Amino acid sequence: MRKLILGFYVSLDGKSADGDNGIRDVMTGIDDPEQEKYFVEQLWTAGAFLMGRNTWESMADYWPTSDHPSAQAMNEIPKVVFSRTLKSADRWPETRIAGGDTAEEIAKLKAEPGKDLVAAGGTAFLQSLIKLGVVDEYRLWVLPAITGTGAALVPELDAAVKLHLVKSTAFPSGVLELIYTPAGQ
Repeated sequence: MRKLILGFYVSLDGKSADGDNGIRDVMTGIDDPEQEKYFVEQLWTAGAFLMGRNTWESMADYWPTSDHPSAQAMNEIPKVVFSRTLKSADRWPETRIAGGDTAEEIAKLKAEPGKDLVAAGGTAFLQSLIKLGVVDEYRLWVLPAITGTGAALVPELDAAVKLHLVKSTAFPSGVLELIYTPAGQ
């Protein structure tokens, strides 16, 4: 069975890159070839990228014509956009629409053969996955910045989710990759 990995960039204070809180400027201002190479290698380990409609629409406008080092992976790896309103996903190759119940759609995707699934955004979509309890691994890229504003990655929860640190990697730029799994897995 495939795992669902939540992969996301956050500031040190846990704020996401959604909106205009300065995190995107920090992300694009980092010049760290080691971290960039590692990130692209990690992208290629994905069997599919999962995202909500808003994120998909912004990425579908960017990646097909991008010359960014991540572009080949972003364009060739299958994508699943979760939306009940999107009628067509032909703007970005290798995309299919999941329009049913999110938990049921995730269960079907996990049961398919192949490499792990990576949920890549946006914040509201990732929060829904956390609330549903379907995340098997949290892969957070912590940026060396504090914003004080923006959307929190983690929604309000009824109970704490205890995690086990699996791996941490520090890069010269100050970016940290932290990989956690729910305790007991």
